[in-house]
Amino acid sequence: MSSADAVAAVLWTGATMYAIFGGADFGAGFWSLLARGEGEHGRRPRDLIDWAIGPVWEANHVWLIFILVVLWTGFAPAFEAIFSTLFIPLSLAALGIVLRGAGFAFQHNARRGGGRALATALFGVASLLTPFFMGTVVGAVAGGRVPTGNQTGDEVTSWLNPLSLVIGALFVATSAYLASVFLVSDARRAGTRDLERYFADRALASAVVTGALAVLGLIVLHRDARYLFDGLTGDGLPLVILSGLCGVAMLVLMRRGARRGTRALAAGAVASVIWAWGVAQHPYLLPRTLTIDAAASPGVVLNSVLIVFGIAVLVVVPSIVLLFALTQRSLIEETAAPTTRAGAD
Repeated sequence: MSSADAVAAVLWTGATMYAIFGGADFGAGFWSLLARGEGEHGRRPRDLIDWAIGPVWEANHVWLIFILVVLWTGFAPAFEAIFSTLFIPLSLAALGIVLRGAGFAFQHNARRGGGRALATALFGVASLLTPFFMGTVVGAVAGGRVPTGNQTGDEVTSWLNPLSLVIGALFVATSAYLASVFLVSDARRAGTRDLERYFADRALASAVVTGALAVLGLIVLHRDARYLFDGLTGDGLPLVILSGLCGVAMLVLMRRGARRGTRALAAGAVASVIWAWGVAQHPYLLPRTLTIDAAASPGVVLNSVLIVFGIAVLVVVPSIVLLFALTQRSLIEETAAPTTRAGAD
């Protein structure tokens, strides 16, 4: 493996981690938004969401920063092309991240009910729109609509097209799927059996929707991005099959009431798709226009990236693992855990 391929693998690793953990965060906001329309019963799911993600939601953006730094440092021509052509959806996604954070923070600190309601709505809407716009960016890249060079791609049609819209919807559904599976375990940890059933139902429904959108995405890929479709049904097919098997296994366990292993299977399904995309697209960063080797920085820069990545694995990753471990053991809490509703069991 060349240094360029190794850095590309590091980039894909960061994308995988952000898709899983950042995606689960966005999905939690999505379920918070939907819970608003359920009267008094909507408060308890939101309480569980706030309790579950409160200690960790900001930490997950470490992966996004990591992706941007590696892309900019290791593959500057690709960074230039993506950010010049797709500045509209990228700007909207960045705005969504800021508004989402503001909404989550102010919904706990606003003194008036109207202010809290507005902040909660802002948190939910931004959690829906942010992954959607990120998905349109991925759709534009996967569909070969990002040419090399500065501002050489169409700023509108590059991301407003069937493939980008389907992948944007798929990102939203995947986030909801991950969040609901994770929240089932969090509800069990909190001892709230009614919320465990509540999110288990939503996990099953979102898994079906996500699977349907994935199939629709393959159909659109066949028409709009045949190169990537051929890669997914060729070299990437084992990973696509693995993703499907993980998804089916999660559905079976969830349907039977088993909880152990469901989060790992849900994360495995998402990770397998991301790496199937990478295998299918190889050796291109921008399909059919820019290869990994052509976009790569000089060897000394790539080696520096790999060294820094090794240091990060030794320093940052254990810190994040410790944070999640303490959270899962309920040793770090920003809000009180919800209690079981009277008569729920």
